[in-house]
Amino acid sequence: MSTLRDLAEEHTHLRPADIDHLHRIAGDWQLLSDLSFADLLLWVPVDADGTFLCVAQVRPTTAPTAYQDDQVGRIVGGPEVAHLGVAYSQGRIWREGDPVWYGDVPARHEAIPVRLRTAEGEAGEVIAVVGRDTNLSTARTPSQLELNYLTTADDLAQMIADGTFPPPRHPGETTSAPRVGDGLVRLDAGGKVTYASPNAQSAYRRLGYASHLVGEDLAALHRRLAGDPLDGTEASNGILAALRGEAPPRREIDARGATMLTRALPLMPAGVPIGALVLVRDITEVRRRDRALITKDATIREIHHRVKNNLQTVAALLRLQARRVAMPEARVALEESVRRVASIALVHETLSMSSDEAVEFDGIVDRVASAATEVAATEVSVGMRRRGSFGVLPAEIATSLVMVLNELLLNAVEHGFPPSDEEDEPVTAAASGMVPVAVPEVDPELRPEVVVSAHRFRKMLHVSVADNGRGLPPDFDAERASRLGLQIVRALVTGELRGTIELRAGANGGTEAVLVVPLARNAPDGRSQA
Repeated sequence: MSTLRDLAEEHTHLRPADIDHLHRIAGDWQLLSDLSFADLLLWVPVDADGTFLCVAQVRPTTAPTAYQDDQVGRIVGGPEVAHLGVAYSQGRIWREGDPVWYGDVPARHEAIPVRLRTAEGEAGEVIAVVGRDTNLSTARTPSQLELNYLTTADDLAQMIADGTFPPPRHPGETTSAPRVGDGLVRLDAGGKVTYASPNAQSAYRRLGYASHLVGEDLAALHRRLAGDPLDGTEASNGILAALRGEAPPRREIDARGATMLTRALPLMPAGVPIGALVLVRDITEVRRRDRALITKDATIREIHHRVKNNLQTVAALLRLQARRVAMPEARVALEESVRRVASIALVHETLSMSSDEAVEFDGIVDRVASAATEVAATEVSVGMRRRGSFGVLPAEIATSLVMVLNELLLNAVEHGFPPSDEEDEPVTAAASGMVPVAVPEVDPELRPEVVVSAHRFRKMLHVSVADNGRGLPPDFDAERASRLGLQIVRALVTGELRGTIELRAGANGGTEAVLVVPLARNAPDGRSQA
């Protein structure tokens, strides 16, 4: 299904500012649809011969729809859209005519011209038409609620024709709540309540106001009810701003353990302020869940912080033990354990500062790479460089992957560029099978470097650790290698990460370790989850 912007740009000559205004209407017109008990269709002219294209549609939540099929993308001309032509050419709301039938559904047509006000605040030309089509198959009793809904809908329809609805949206606000059914209060020009829906009355009762709202000065009532004087003043000022014709941001009122969200809209058909519309919603349970989630997040972060501290304590104890060991091999093994524990602590440190169980992995890789060059036993100054981005990774992937990269980077630095007197088996990265190759000569003019590359493709993370060192010996076989680091890498990649790893000769000499790690995990029921 094409979007409003796609349809408008393809079939019309509307300006970008016109299309943006139509987007604002479509983002806020559920309110008008619910108040009207009617479907709203946004029509734009296609040709000068009176043909119109439907670019958006909304159905009411307060009444049955007039259209079982979606009308978006439909191009119509002739007598069927004559009412749209009148509203578009004459710039007035069209309400004449007899009911029409859509299949077995009788409907009443109305047409509302859409204007975009100029930079000087004057009403501009008509750019589109909102069709308001009401299903007449269900007989309605003209209750007080229905009459107030329809009266308010007519005022908002006139404001669309004037170009003053919808009001500008404040940064960070959404259009999801509150809605008409949550609670509606209508004010006169003096700020007194002329009507309050039953749901609105219930919301105020939960705040501690048990009397009827009709006749109350709502701004003063908000000041009295709010537990926090500042909240009460802000909510009150929002009502007064709407009465002046402004569109204030939404406000929350807390009182007696309950929370209510309010949205005040000015009512000024034909440019005359006649009062305000206030939508209210009881969000007590929503805020209670929010507070519970905040507490849970804080607890999880504290757990990660304590795990990090405990791991650092373990690393410190191992470091002390290494200093007291006389055997060089034992000292080296303990120092390697210190580095492995420290790399895991680094992930938990990042998680302790995050709001969820995911980490921005690039910073962790950079820190591990920097540490590898500092602690590696080599006489050569080796440069570290990262190419591409790991992005945000789940904690269960990040913890294992940081250990793998720690081993690969240390091996790349220590064995790709070893001290001149080292005679041990040269191993640069880590891996599975490798075809024997001749050890290449290292260009003395080439700056020693290790490059970590990463990119994502089809829910897989592709990582390579490449050095330009002396490469692998001809008889090297990673499957039979006895080094603990290689065993850890193989176990983590094939087990915890469920990925693959390959060791191969670099394109420009040296060695390259290539990892492919799936980013999607299998849930307990067998389904894949990111």
